[in-house]
Amino acid sequence: MSVPAGYRVDSHVFLVPETDEVVPTQPGWTWRNEWTHHLVKDIMVPVMSLQGVKYYIHGSEHIPTSGGVLMAANHTGYYDFVAGALPGLVRGRRPVRYMAKKELWDDPFTRWISNGGKQIPVDRSRGAASIDAAVESLKNGEYVGIFPDGTLSRSFELSDWKSGAARIAQKADVPLVPCAIWGSQRIWTKGRKKELGRTGYPIIVNVGPPVPTDGTPEEATARLVDAVQQLLDEARQMYSDKFGPFEPGLDWMPASMGGSAPTPEEARELNRREKEERERKKAQK
Repeated sequence: MSVPAGYRVDSHVFLVPETDEVVPTQPGWTWRNEWTHHLVKDIMVPVMSLQGVKYYIHGSEHIPTSGGVLMAANHTGYYDFVAGALPGLVRGRRPVRYMAKKELWDDPFTRWISNGGKQIPVDRSRGAASIDAAVESLKNGEYVGIFPDGTLSRSFELSDWKSGAARIAQKADVPLVPCAIWGSQRIWTKGRKKELGRTGYPIIVNVGPPVPTDGTPEEATARLVDAVQQLLDEARQMYSDKFGPFEPGLDWMPASMGGSAPTPEEARELNRREKEERERKKAQK
């Protein structure tokens, strides 16, 4: 693949600023034993190479090379699970442990993958237990990822973030690192046609410095939302500058930017209807 000026390549499809430190695999991490991460990487990297997908990673230096760290990111597309792993990947091959909806453990295959990767099940009806599991992972020195949107944001804006990320970081006493991902919704998300061919779509991953977690969880959450929003605004501007201009009315562009994606209010209504339908089907079983 062609490498843009000012970047170097990591693992064929990941681009980092050439001025970033090259971090060797950390001796404390058993990367070679992370079979799930190798499996996903060995499958996804060739797929993304064929698709021409390129990830631009900025700010990975804010991920420490050792010790527990909680990364909180926005969630607009299914490729975000790759994007959120990349800051740790380029910082010494740190594997990410995602907090993921417990339904992934209902299917034998995704349960096998999730358990192999030490992912953390989130049961929304038992929030405290999910927080405790994440805290334990962080205290064991893990790199944990969380999407406080809770589900894919149909509006491609930050949704109503709860205080769970701040509570976890406070309880575990670890850095709370903000992250903004932009562009993955063009490939595969809710409410629009998948584009899994050779599109060459870029995805930007912006990581910021840790957010202060002092004060109440709500105060820390407000700072986190502000930090992610700033990173997201910067990613959107960078995206337009590097890869635009884009015509108005695109369905992967937020309404606030002239796109035809649902507004946050419309997205909330769509989510409400989807939840009602899901509960109706569950009750019929």
